[in-house]
Amino acid sequence: LWFGLNQLFNATAWGSWLPSWTSNLSLQPITLVFLNGIFEVIFGLLLLLGLFTRVSALLLSLHIFVIAIILGYNDIAIRDIGLALASFSVFLNGRDNLCLDNKLKWRK
Repeated sequence: LWFGLNQLFNATAWGSWLPSWTSNLSLQPITLVFLNGIFEVIFGLLLLLGLFTRVSALLLSLHIFVIAIILGYNDIAIRDIGLALASFSVFLNGRDNLCLDNKLKWRK
């Protein structure tokens, strides 16, 4: 959620983190950063609120794993692997008693 908000409010600073193959896409680098920020904010909020917990955690963990692989072996990638594993453990364990999924009773 933090990184997604950062990308939305300061997208130009994140352009240098894009891999080189993104220059072959028809989208501008700032657009890719902005779209990534939207993805991270939406699913980060869903995970924070406990809505669609398992789906959100799985998508975020896969997303962060891909980022870590693209970055290669460095201190930032190690941090991202830790975040990805934490998100994946939420996916494996599912929602808990504090999740809004349990309070809203729209899902079993």
